[in-house]
Amino acid sequence: MFIRVESFFTEYLQRMRGASIHTVRAYRDALKLFFEFVAANKRCSVSGIDLGDMTAETVARFLLHLETDRSNSVATRNCRRTAIRSFFKHLLRTDIIHSHQYAAALALPAKKARHRPATYLEADEVRAILAKPDTKTIGGWRDYTLLLFLYNTGSRVSEAAGLCWNDLQLTTPRQVRLHGKGRKDRLLPLWRETAEALRRLGTINHPDTQSHVFLNRHGEALSRDGIAYILRRHVQTAARDLPALAHKRVTPHVMRHSCAVGLLQSGNGVEVIRDYLGHASIATTGRYIETNLQMKRDALETFWRHAGIEPAHARSWKPKSDLLAFLNAL
Repeated sequence: MFIRVESFFTEYLQRMRGASIHTVRAYRDALKLFFEFVAANKRCSVSGIDLGDMTAETVARFLLHLETDRSNSVATRNCRRTAIRSFFKHLLRTDIIHSHQYAAALALPAKKARHRPATYLEADEVRAILAKPDTKTIGGWRDYTLLLFLYNTGSRVSEAAGLCWNDLQLTTPRQVRLHGKGRKDRLLPLWRETAEALRRLGTINHPDTQSHVFLNRHGEALSRDGIAYILRRHVQTAARDLPALAHKRVTPHVMRHSCAVGLLQSGNGVEVIRDYLGHASIATTGRYIETNLQMKRDALETFWRHAGIEPAHARSWKPKSDLLAFLNAL
């Protein structure tokens, strides 16, 4: 069993597929949970699991366990299922003896999840958040630069956390190279304000070209959780002046959504936004059209004007005096 797991991660995921470190870790966490579940039900250690335990029934019970016992969402359940399916496909290629049970497990369907519109911030809400870091302090300037960078680039939190100084070009043309999912890089332009904020941050930290841009107080690269904490703290402060923010769960990915909607509201096509955000499919980018209420309102107004429907100018009804006399007599 150990040999199959090792070959799945080293030979298949990393060498054959070229999966990113984030994919490897996500699959590792999913399989770790699965193996622990199998071992607990078999009442043995994880090392006591064998290939005969890799059955469709076991996978189905594990997926149910995720929802009922761990309170995972349907989306999380489906992500765990994707990791397990990838592992079972590897087993199917390398272990013919148990192929029938692997095929049965692969036939287990994904669960339909409720489609929820993407949460995003309007420009005035982003400005309110950007106004909160104390830019007179080193930490405050880092926070301001980080939040501005997230909104400017629509970067994933992992892309911002992994950003190094040699990924930046702060002179004309101002741009950044982001290392995205699937080992796909993309070049994005930077606003003048973002480039100047980054340049000032560099004069504070005195970095070398290989070091990370956004650091914690120990001089280490900010983690994904660290970035989320910084954003959450300034959102809570901004919510005192803008109460609408208190009702939104603002994460770094919401800043990414906000960048996408801002690009859309500025008149950019879906294809441009897809390349800007590094989406593999244009269907993913299309979600922002259905999300954006302001664009729907504008479309409705345009439709109204195009239809040429004018409100009727009917004269208001006034009762005659004899009618009033009749009613009063009742």
